[in-house]
Amino acid sequence: MRYLLVVVILLIFTPKTHSQTFEVGPYIGGANYIGDVGRTSFVLPNSLVGGALLKWNRSPRHAFRFSLLYAEINADDADSNDPRRANRGYSFNNTIAEASLGIEYNFWSFDLHEGHPQSTPYLYTGITYFRADHLLLDSNFPNGQLENQGANWDFAIPVVFGYKESITRHIVGALEVGVRYTFTDNLDGSWPEEIFGNRMPNREFGNRNTNDWYVFTGVNFTFSWGREPCYSRF
Repeated sequence: MRYLLVVVILLIFTPKTHSQTFEVGPYIGGANYIGDVGRTSFVLPNSLVGGALLKWNRSPRHAFRFSLLYAEINADDADSNDPRRANRGYSFNNTIAEASLGIEYNFWSFDLHEGHPQSTPYLYTGITYFRADHLLLDSNFPNGQLENQGANWDFAIPVVFGYKESITRHIVGALEVGVRYTFTDNLDGSWPEEIFGNRMPNREFGNRNTNDWYVFTGVNFTFSWGREPCYSRF
């Protein structure tokens, strides 16, 4: 009876799995950070980001998407147009490794099996979990240098806008800009309470009312496989 149940489950779900279209491919681009150190530009890549993504197309208008990306971020007050930051002179380097899962919504129908070129703008959002380093001033504000203080695991909300186009029936190219609103204010070392659990006024700086952001701007090329879809309603 147990083996019969397994066979029935396979018969039910295997055709559905094979009838979907999957995409997988590399992502490469540039990264920048927005916070309390360095420039205040919203999109100005100054370091590299790379990784891979996987999509499961559930209809011509939406897909589930999973990605793994790794980036270096850095900032230097010497590059800022704000004279207060330029005089302060802080700088830092950090790394971000993120995993993101969510839904990609196509503004126009996008079906690689229709036999003619496809293109559409799209929006992606979901939930991101990432690892970076905590940072801390090594002496009281406004002196000191920012030093790494161990792992900082936290969540972020990604909002990604992009445009994609089919290159062939099985290859898709895309250009996108994605901001990540994080749930930490210590990618730049400005809020040491996240490390120690209590206020350290002599080591704090910057705006307490906003968390840190980071931005990935890049291109990706995905390769599709799977039978012609019999799309579900979700």
